Amino acid sequence: MRNKLWIILPVFPILFLIFLTAWLKPATPQRAVPTKIGPATVQEQPAPKQPAREQSVATLPEATPVPATPAPVPTPSAAPPLAAPAPTPWPKPAAVKGIYATAWVAGSNKSLARICDLIDQTELNTLVVDVKDDTGTISYESRVPLADAIGSWEKKIGDPVKVLETLRQHQIFPIARIVVFKDPFLAKRKPEWAVRDSSGGLWVDRKGLHWVDPYNKAYWDYIIAIAREAISLGFQEIQFDYVRFTSDGPIERCVYPFSDGKLKQDVIRDFLQYAREQLQLSGIPVSADIFGLTTSVPDDQGIGQLYEKVIANVDVVSPMVYPSHYAPGSFGLGNPNLHPYETVLRAVSDARKRLEKAGNTTTSLRPWLQDFNLGAHYGRNEVQKQIQAVRDAGATEWIFWNPSCRYQLDKYR
Repeated sequence: MRNKLWIILPVFPILFLIFLTAWLKPATPQRAVPTKIGPATVQEQPAPKQPAREQSVATLPEATPVPATPAPVPTPSAAPPLAAPAPTPWPKPAAVKGIYATAWVAGSNKSLARICDLIDQTELNTLVVDVKDDTGTISYESRVPLADAIGSWEKKIGDPVKVLETLRQHQIFPIARIVVFKDPFLAKRKPEWAVRDSSGGLWVDRKGLHWVDPYNKAYWDYIIAIAREAISLGFQEIQFDYVRFTSDGPIERCVYPFSDGKLKQDVIRDFLQYAREQLQLSGIPVSADIFGLTTSVPDDQGIGQLYEKVIANVDVVSPMVYPSHYAPGSFGLGNPNLHPYETVLRAVSDARKRLEKAGNTTTSLRPWLQDFNLGAHYGRNEVQKQIQAVRDAGATEWIFWNPSCRYQLDKYR
């Protein structure tokens, strides 16, 4: 027995040292389980965040993983209203008196300086700038997911924030013009969203351009996202143009893939109502451009613009009462283009009377006026006669359209 103990006893110190070493050794941390988010892999993130490029006015909820490719624009029924960014405080003129500028003009330092100088020396106080024009392209590098996916932006304005800061310094009120359903660019990139031709293929107007189906509510969200982005940059009003159905072509062959049977006038009404609701948290007004004749006829002219349904869903209505666009005999005038005062007076008076008849006391009337030559020369006399006609019709606001943006100082003094 004593011999056996002699063999066993030396083992105890060794076992004691092994036990002590194991007890004092720090625990090895457990390897984190990777969580995959789109194409990237990160370590144990409780709520994956979006890449910086996706953090735009049309972002997804923060806890939603971002897919490798931009997600489809949600339909209004599937997407909760998103809060628009808070607008930059900017004093609004008592009465808007403006002119129009293309994105190329606004994006040119020299041209913008000329525009600002003109406004500084006259009663003008507002500039309408193309944010999305009738080519379908956005005027600056956009972070709207669908625009990024299809490449529907072009750097006509290299630095929109700088442009808006310049306007602020000159106390010029900036309005973002967004062309809606005339969108040949998107129609080509996403033909399933386009108006189709009953004879096959995509429908084209007389200029060979494609339009988007106004029934498509996913497209509505695309437009709202562009508007939100414009607000986040500093624009103080959203103005929708071409907010109508097709015209100027074989419209009897138009096929609307997303049609639910609603009247055209109800589709346009619903779009404007939806847009206004989605943008209301920003406090930014919504305006709509309409055909001038819309104020003087009882129907929607087949394009969905019924005056009463439009004015009920916008903050500002802008009928395009260009005298050159009225047919001979309109308002009892042989050639309305030669009678700018009488034409504008009658058109704006009709618009104001129908506002009053509808009991609408909240929508402002701001007509588009003509500063371009089309069938007649329009100089200072013609410009001033139109302004006087607006006043005499009981309105205070107006905007002039000149597609070349060549405005002359003497016309506005």
